[in-house]
Order: sequence, then structure tokens, then C-alpha cells
Amino acid sequence: MEDRISSDPAIDGDWASYYEKTGQRPPRQTLIRALDAFDQEGRPEGALAADLGCGSGRDTIEILRRGWPVHAVDASEDAIEGLLAREDLPPDAVIYPRQSRYEDMVLPPCDLINAAFSLPLCPPEFFSVVWRKICGALKTGGRFSGQLYGDRDSWAGRAGMTFHTGKEAAALLDAFEVEYFEEEEEDSVTPRGTPKHWHIFHIVAKKT
Repeated sequence: MEDRISSDPAIDGDWASYYEKTGQRPPRQTLIRALDAFDQEGRPEGALAADLGCGSGRDTIEILRRGWPVHAVDASEDAIEGLLAREDLPPDAVIYPRQSRYEDMVLPPCDLINAAFSLPLCPPEFFSVVWRKICGALKTGGRFSGQLYGDRDSWAGRAGMTFHTGKEAAALLDAFEVEYFEEEEEDSVTPRGTPKHWHIFHIVAKKT
């Protein structure tokens, strides 16, 4: 089961506490699937990745460890500072930290864009603009890895968050070859122990 980014500290805006709780966890499996696919094909010449909502770097570190340069984007200053202060940051890492909201970010052409549990935190009024930025920045043959929240998630309707039906999630991937798409739905708890119904789409898709 994918580890979920969203938690009570994150939703409450206590990002520093959230990064402290989660920063040392392993990278998400959707990212591993995408990186492994590139390893099997051979990484493109001049390959570049972007990690959206990078937090304190649990996914960014894995991308760097595999030799990719990374644009690490997060709206939180705590996130960027935590990432750059990590002791496991590879000594030869090529990292471009960018403190920015998604709707304001400028993405270079990328072979991999990772957005692990971060896009649901994009306000609905900006989501289509942000998704167009992602699709526009991805090169042909590039991959998107990440998660969307479904419309049956118990947080559906929260201000500032975006949720999708299964049909809407699939429609976003019309320009992609979908390599992995798993719909997860279950009752569980948040890291604070609060009961919650989760509805999540896990995605790895290749731009055609």
C-alpha cells in the first residue's frame, strides 16, 4: 500500500511538523516504478526530473541517488531548507530548489515529473492550469508519477483541495500510455489516529 502524504499536520498547515514525521520515510512506489522503467529503457540523454511538492526530500533523494538532476518545487520554505540540509544528499547531486506555488511555477522540459500526493493540495480553480503545465513540460516519452484523490475520499469538499472521479482521472491521461493505475479505497486512520476514508488513484503514465 502506498504511503499517504496527507495527514492532519499537513492539512492544518503545520508543515514543519509534517516534514519531521515523514522526511526519512522511503520513496513512494509510484516513483520507483517510473525510475525502474527508465532504467530498463536507458535514461534519456540530458535527462531532467521535477519533484512537485518535494517536501523535505523523501522522493527527491531517490531521484538524485539514481543520477538525475532535479528541479525540487515546494511552496514551503521549511521544505526547501530541510531538503538542502539532509545528510544523505548525494555529494554530486545536481538540484535546483524552487520555492513556488504550483500555479506560479515555471517548469523546464522534463523527462520525469513526480507529484507524490501533492496535486490534491492544488486548489480546484488552479488545477487545470497546473495540469497543463505538467503536460506541456513533459517531453514525449517522459513519465508522470503521482497520486490524485478520488471523489469518495472523506476529505472531498475541503477548501483548497482537488478531488476527481475515476472517469475524470482517466481523462487527464488521454495523452499518455498508462503504465500503472491503481484505485485504492479503504477505511483507515491518519498519522494522528483520526478515522478517515481514503480514495486514491496511484498513477505512472508515459507521454505519447
